[in-house]
Amino acid sequence: MAHTRFAPDRGLTSRMVVTMFLLGLLYVVFVGVLISLGVRTTMVLLIAGGTLFAQYFLSDRIALFAMHGREVSPQEAPELHGMIDRLCTMADMPKPRVAIADTDVPNAFATGRNQKKSVVCVTTGLLRRVDRIELEGVLAHEMSHVAHRDVAVMTIASFLGIVAGLMTRVALYTGLGGRDRDEKGGLPIGLIILLVSIVVYAVSFLLTRALSRYRELAADRAGALLTQRPSALAGALVKISGEMARIPTRDLREAEPFNAFFFAPAVSGRATMAKLFATHPPLEQRLDQLARISAQLGQGV
Repeated sequence: MAHTRFAPDRGLTSRMVVTMFLLGLLYVVFVGVLISLGVRTTMVLLIAGGTLFAQYFLSDRIALFAMHGREVSPQEAPELHGMIDRLCTMADMPKPRVAIADTDVPNAFATGRNQKKSVVCVTTGLLRRVDRIELEGVLAHEMSHVAHRDVAVMTIASFLGIVAGLMTRVALYTGLGGRDRDEKGGLPIGLIILLVSIVVYAVSFLLTRALSRYRELAADRAGALLTQRPSALAGALVKISGEMARIPTRDLREAEPFNAFFFAPAVSGRATMAKLFATHPPLEQRLDQLARISAQLGQGV
């Protein structure tokens, strides 16, 4: 992590190391299985590498374009720029670019591969619904993502899932039964590749989602400790989650693909399986953590 005054998180570091190790191990096993089956993986790896390269270096532009966000100057949004200037001074970090997305979905996101190439974007729906102190808490949360280089980490962590997903498509498009059977006369090689790719994709997906949920908790913690106002962040979470129910379903569905970027998910499930696949921890878990931080700081909940 680059030098900032955001609170360090050893739990985040350890989880990141363990997740990356497991993903790396899974990648080595996966490629080894494919090679043993005689599969030429060069083209798949090149395509996956190109996708990863684009996501890594163009994540800020892609996210802004997809969310119809535009960068705003200090003259256009003086209060928003003023808050970010203050947080940058408190955190001792470079100022990110500032953007606003014209959508009624109340949310915010940060993206960019490092602090110098980052952008923090808030929606017009968020600006209309939270007060100044709550907005500062949301911005602190997002700037913690920038300080921890979360976008870069999650982009790299998604590489194995991209490879496995491509191999699944290759197996489907080339036909499951069109390849010779293995030496023992078992399943067609195409079917073996499909099954292995699906399993690898599922495992890598669950690992990256678990890491994503913890990174959201880490950003809540770091943002709350920086501002010393965990109750403000909790208030923003409650307000945004409540307002989501009033947003048209069509708008929420359009925003859902960007859940991983958002401060709060546009669409979240309550079932156990849905929580396992979620990019964010449950609201109750986030509020419980903020309540504990309030108690540690000697503040009321």
